[in-house]
Amino acid sequence: MAAKAKTNNKVGSELGCGLMGRILHLKSHKLRKASVHSLPLRNAQSDDDGKSEPKKTHPNDTQPHKLSGADQKPARKSASIHQHPSTCPNNQNPRHSDVVARSSTSSSASSPISSHSKVQQNKGKNHDWNPQRDPTGNSLALARISTSHQQDSENNKSQLKLTGNLLVNNTPRRKSVEYMPKIAELNSLPSSYTNASKGLMGNIMRKNSNEFSQFLSPRQKKVDPEVLKSMGNELYKQGRFEEALVLYDRAIALDSNKATYHCNKSAALIGLGRFQEAIIACEESIRLDPSYVRAHNRLATIHFRLGEAEKALDCNQSTSCADSILAFQAQALQNHLNKCIEARKVNAWSDVLKETRSAISLGADSAPQVYALQTEALLKLLRYQEAYDIYDKMPKFSLDWFSKMFGPARSAYLLMISAQVYLASGRFEDAVAAAQQAARVDPGNREVNAVVRRARAATSARMSGNLLFKASKFAEACAVYNEGLEHDPRNSVLLCNRAACRSKLGQYEKAIEDCNTALMVQPCYSKARLRRADCNSKLERWEAAIQDYEMLLRERPGDEEVARALFEAQLQLKMLRGEDIKDLKFGSNLVFISSNDRFRHYVTSPGMAVVLFSNKATHKKELLVLEQTSKRFPSVNFLKVEIEDHPYLAKSEGVNFIPAFKIYKNGSRVKEISGNNHELLERSVKLYSS
Repeated sequence: MAAKAKTNNKVGSELGCGLMGRILHLKSHKLRKASVHSLPLRNAQSDDDGKSEPKKTHPNDTQPHKLSGADQKPARKSASIHQHPSTCPNNQNPRHSDVVARSSTSSSASSPISSHSKVQQNKGKNHDWNPQRDPTGNSLALARISTSHQQDSENNKSQLKLTGNLLVNNTPRRKSVEYMPKIAELNSLPSSYTNASKGLMGNIMRKNSNEFSQFLSPRQKKVDPEVLKSMGNELYKQGRFEEALVLYDRAIALDSNKATYHCNKSAALIGLGRFQEAIIACEESIRLDPSYVRAHNRLATIHFRLGEAEKALDCNQSTSCADSILAFQAQALQNHLNKCIEARKVNAWSDVLKETRSAISLGADSAPQVYALQTEALLKLLRYQEAYDIYDKMPKFSLDWFSKMFGPARSAYLLMISAQVYLASGRFEDAVAAAQQAARVDPGNREVNAVVRRARAATSARMSGNLLFKASKFAEACAVYNEGLEHDPRNSVLLCNRAACRSKLGQYEKAIEDCNTALMVQPCYSKARLRRADCNSKLERWEAAIQDYEMLLRERPGDEEVARALFEAQLQLKMLRGEDIKDLKFGSNLVFISSNDRFRHYVTSPGMAVVLFSNKATHKKELLVLEQTSKRFPSVNFLKVEIEDHPYLAKSEGVNFIPAFKIYKNGSRVKEISGNNHELLERSVKLYSS
């Protein structure tokens, strides 16, 4: 009976529960058909443009009933968060409140029993069940959800990008069908919709690198040109102009309408000496902002450094805030240039040299006209090596830009000076090309035309004379060289070639005169020096010949021909002085000392001697160095003393360490060098043998 009563009670309970469940199910059906409004949340941020698409729930959808069972995993249900487009102004996002509303609706619609009763039943059945994983519709859960989302928005954290299985709906069956097209849309949002410090790829959270965060603007999360400009300014202050220029170019690429960026770029280009590009950048800056004072002043500075005093004054005075110091300097530069032009007219080349140096000291350190005037003055004063050095310092520009910038007359003058420098240094083809180009730029210039004739005549004389010399027609070749020298009396190549002809004709004195003039024009002209040494040898002027040979051998240490000529001259000089030459042979300047007398003979004789004090077995490397050095300096005696055989010599000469080199000159000890310091030995031999 008890069992029967229990069964009846169970059936009644089931009938009662079924009836009540049916009633509640009908209510839930009506609630699901009604629109559910989102709970309002403050400071919520939106991902979309402000369009809302409410989702309809069909009454015949059975998926929520399956999800409400106790055997289903609550994690599935808690993940059913769907992002709807926002309808809030100012990019406020009602997404989180919509999630809360849908969680409540889903909980009430999925079962005729309330969520709270369901939790209590499940808690009693499954002790290991975690109630925090099941989204509930009570007020405490709503408060927790609302509070967490408000905290996120208050911390200014943007939404995370969602991919993979993070995009889900209230109905798991529909999440992969309905929301997959949304993934591309969400991931294609600009970086301003993503978290500033975190990104989400699939199921993996990672922190983005902060390497480029300093370049990003706060709102748009993209490279900020202002930051690039500031970094470029810091590099510019450090003198790192190339790196600063790269950053300025990047800033311009992002925003080409900022006059400041172009002006700063011009400053970096000035530091690199690229004045042509600097002018273009300054002009662009002024075009964008005609009232930009700094751009006008910078353009004036460029013109001043290029020697354009009038243009510098015009640019400086084109603004309301003129630079008084720059104006004073530009006026002073104009005065120096005027004095140069007046002095050049009367061939006062010393005055020209003085005024050009003053102009460069004033700040016109990149002015081609100033350098050209200084080069011409040095050529006229026969200071050719200085003229070559100044010409090398002259800034080089393309001819088209130079003509546009400075005018055809000044371009022709610069080309004319170049032709004269090329002629003096023996570059005939380059001289003719520069002179002809100058004539094309300024055809009516008489000075330019004279240089063209001179360059052509010198080039023709050189070619014809060389052909005659090779044919052993020395007199005819000498006459042709004379014709060329009438047009260019200081041409070092023609002078040296005529000296060769005169030497073949036995005119050694005249040949030496030609070599002297050629070396005055071009001091490093080794061919003229060798020819002069040969002529001095022919005239038995051994000391003068030895001096030239030794200088040539220092320039070309491995030249055996020069070394042999030097040895012959030294041998003849010793014979003239009555010295013993029986043991002297070419290449025998390395001597092994066998006695004290032999050692004293070499170290007390006029000239220079280098002595190596070493052991026989252990210092073979030092001996090899001594042999190699002796070949490069055949006029110097190199001695080897083995201390095992001559310990008294090491003691008497005060040798402090073994191995050691000792240098003697004219009978006196001048230097002691460690046997391991081979570079110092080389430098010392060069120094004391000169």
